[in-house]
Amino acid sequence: MSTPAKGTLFLIPTVLAEDTASAVICRQVAEVTAQLKYFLVENARTARRYIKSIAPSQTIEELQITVIDKNSSDAELTAALKPLLAGQDAGVISEAGCPGVADPGAELARLAHQHGVKVVPLVGPSAILMGLMASGFNGQSFAFHGYLPIEKRDRIQALKGLEKEMAQKDQTQIFMETPYRNKQMIDDLLQHLSKDTKLCIAANITGSNEFIKTLRVADWKGKVPDLHKQPAVFLIYKR
Repeated sequence: MSTPAKGTLFLIPTVLAEDTASAVICRQVAEVTAQLKYFLVENARTARRYIKSIAPSQTIEELQITVIDKNSSDAELTAALKPLLAGQDAGVISEAGCPGVADPGAELARLAHQHGVKVVPLVGPSAILMGLMASGFNGQSFAFHGYLPIEKRDRIQALKGLEKEMAQKDQTQIFMETPYRNKQMIDDLLQHLSKDTKLCIAANITGSNEFIKTLRVADWKGKVPDLHKQPAVFLIYKR
């Protein structure tokens, strides 16, 4: 008896800002989403709403939706992959942007490769790359560090380490913060980095209130908007 062909794992990008799907999500993403019946998602509620918004023909109640988040165990990840080993296609949807980048979807892609499952990334918005594109910084050499430490002392130490790495390697340093801690992050950036370091703040990317600006640290005083609870990416570079 022949072994059934394995399914395909599609990495489905979602929006960075609300009500922007028609502008930033391409036709291919909508077409693939409309055909799938199995989804591995970071948040079931927002994923259902997103699926319906770009693939209105889908009957949400008929879909199999499994939550895979940062707390999922190895056993849960392996179990989530079993339908693909039996030949079913699946789509991965994170909370925002592209799955697998600063996202638990990376573990699903890793396991898929280990089991010989084809992984297909679909085109969509990435706050990290879009922030880099708009910053004016080095796009040939850059590093993304995800979220920095929560504790103030550790965060300041991390920022100084990134600034040192930036100078030594001539490399753009990119990182994020939980939206409700943006003010603390910005305060530390402006107080503890060299006044000549360039800082780009990219917030609400693709949204109607998008804010992207690059200035020397010394020149940011009095020019930082209220970014409390606003999704943002921070980039630093030496020139």
